[in-house]
Formats: sequence, C-alpha cells, structure tokens
Amino acid sequence: MLDAGCWVLDAGYWILDTGYWILDNQIPNSKHQASTIKHQASSIKNQASSINYQASSIKYQASNIKHQTSSIKHQTSTIMLTPQEIKSANELTSNLLNELDRIILGHSRVHRMILVSLLSRGHVLLEGLPGVGKTVLVKTLSKLLGLVYNRVQFTPDLMPGDILGNHILQETGDGTRKMIFQKGPVFTNILLADEINRATPKTQSALLEAMQEQSVTLLGATRKLPDPFFVLATQNPIELEGTYPLPEAQIDRFLFKLNVNPVAPEILSAIISTRRRGKPPSPDWSMDAEKLNELFAVMDRMILPEPVARYISRLVGATHPESAEATEKVRAYVSFGASPRAAIGIAETARGHALLEGRPAVGFEDVKAVAAHALNHRLILNYKARIDRMDSQAVLQELISETDETGMNLPNNIEIR
Repeated sequence: MLDAGCWVLDAGYWILDTGYWILDNQIPNSKHQASTIKHQASSIKNQASSINYQASSIKYQASNIKHQTSSIKHQTSTIMLTPQEIKSANELTSNLLNELDRIILGHSRVHRMILVSLLSRGHVLLEGLPGVGKTVLVKTLSKLLGLVYNRVQFTPDLMPGDILGNHILQETGDGTRKMIFQKGPVFTNILLADEINRATPKTQSALLEAMQEQSVTLLGATRKLPDPFFVLATQNPIELEGTYPLPEAQIDRFLFKLNVNPVAPEILSAIISTRRRGKPPSPDWSMDAEKLNELFAVMDRMILPEPVARYISRLVGATHPESAEATEKVRAYVSFGASPRAAIGIAETARGHALLEGRPAVGFEDVKAVAAHALNHRLILNYKARIDRMDSQAVLQELISETDETGMNLPNNIEIR
C-alpha cells in the first residue's frame, strides 16, 4: 500500500511538473501568437483604411473629372461658333436693320437698341411725345420678324381682364353651363402696350407675371404664353396730364428704356416729301421663325469673358451711393441704385450688341454701348436731383466714363483696347 501511495504521489509530482512546463513554455508562446495575430489584424486594418482613402481619392478625382468634362462640354458648346455662323447671323441682323431704317426714317439708334433687346429676349419701354412714330415702329418690326402682333390701347378705364382674358359662362353641347376661358390679347408674340402709363397701376401690374414668367395665372390655372413673347410698351412723358407712373417692380422688368425724340428737320422734310399722309412703305424683306430661332441659338453661344463680367458687376454696384466706386453724382443724386436684374440685362444685351458688330465675344465697348439704356429707368433719384434738374442720363454718363474697366485705377493716358 505504501509503495502504491508513493507511486500515486510521484505521478502527482509528474503532472505538477508537466503543468509547470506548460506554463513556462506554451502560455508565453500563445501570448506571442496572440500578439502576432493582433499585429496582423492592425496591419490589415491599416491596409483597409489606406484602400478606403484611395477609393475616396479616386471617387473625388472621378467627380472632378466629371465636373471638368461638363465644363469642357459647356465651353465647347459656347466656343463652337464658327466665322461662317457669325457672318450669317450678322447678315440677318444687318438686313433687318437696313429694312427698318428704310421704312422708318430718323431713328436708327432706336432701331438698333430694340433689335439688341429682342435678341436678348427682353422687353422695351419707349418714351416720347405722341406722333414720333413709336406705334408704327412696333407694327413694322412685327412684320419684319414674322411674329404675331396684338395691340392694346391703355386707358384709365382698362381692366386687367381686358389684357389677360376672362372666364365666360357658356352653354355646352349637353345643355350644361361651364366657365370657358377666353384668351386676351396678351397671348401673342409681340404685345404693343400703347400709352401704358394712361392706365391705372392695377391694370399696369396685370403684365407683371406675363413679362417675368411668360405665363398668365387666373382662377388657379396657369397658362403659358407663346414663345417668343415680347412687350413693347410706349409711354408719354410723365409730365403730361392723365398719366400714372409705372410701379418700380414693373419698370424694372423692362430690359431697356429708350427715348424716342422728334426727328431732325431734314428727316422731316424727306417724310413729308416722299410719303403721302405719312404712310410708310411696305417691307421688301422679312424673316421667318426658323431664321429668328437661328439668331437665338447664336446668342446662346456668345462668349462673355470673366473680366467683362466683373466690369458689369462693378458698374451696377457703383450705381448705389454707398458703394466705394460710386461717383460724385451718384452719391449726390441717387437714392437707390440698380437691381441684380440690371446686371443680367446688361450681360445679355452686350452679347446682342457684339453680335450686331460681328464678334463672337463681348468686349468692354459693348457694355458701354448698352449700359445707359439698361440703367436709366432703374435709378431712383432724390429730390435734390429734381431741384438741380439732374436726370439719370447725366448721372450714368459720368458713371460710365469714370468707372475703370479693369478696376486697377489706371492713369488717364492709358486705355484698354
């Protein structure tokens, strides 16, 4: 029994030694393996993070390439104007201007600016005394462009429905009655708003949506107007009796305000000598819708360089008296300057002027040619201007002449060409 007990005791010691050997050898090895696995896991994690970063970088590069491709496509569509396209468009506009000048004498400058505005898809306000040819000009222009034309004579009793249209109760085929919309004269290509400031502000404002959104909304239903749509409005000088000044919100929607002055004596002599009862000759040439759309397509691809765009923004900003670039007359006589719509209008009409000159890109001279016509009705002068008999034309003349194209305040003896 004692020998058996000793054997069991020896076996226990052997098991205990084995346990110590395992503790001394296997556990540190396991720890080492665990550390190695942990290190490998950390390495894999770092690699995954690096791959994720590379994927993010590739995604950003792909987005950048896509943006550059889109930009290149846009630039390509803009730059692709060929000399032949410019020449063809310039011939169309020259023919139109020549025909206008032949039919209506003495208003070449007005004809040119109206065409610039129409190419820019803008509305025009013509101001002048009765009998200077404003209405005849608009009627002749509609014939030359081959567009549908309607005329509305604005009077104090004119109502908005007389322009936009009305819902009329009519009996249908099955005996029931239904409100049917009857379109007004605004549903046309060229709307002549004759003597627009003879109507009340309520009626004048009926054109606000039509001029901006090219649509009419009545009783919750919105109806689109024909494309293209232009409003050519005439007004008498506000000093005449029975006139209502246009609201600022509406006058801002006119791209140009052009003054139509009486013609020179030699022009008047030619009119009364060659035209019985003042009736103008019929057009010998006209444009169809396809040619007009070609001109619009060319206009969409005219280039506006960044320096010229900055010059436009600075010029419009300088119409505000608090601007650092405001001139002496702006600070003295202007209460409120031009809106951002003025900058958009100048940019568009400068493109039209460049097209008439046969150039594919806008220059500083194009901006100077149209700026006064786009700004003269958007400046709100103070009472001091009325006392000093200062008008917006004089203010703008100084502003345009003194605003440097580059913004670098170059010496007077250095010109930008």
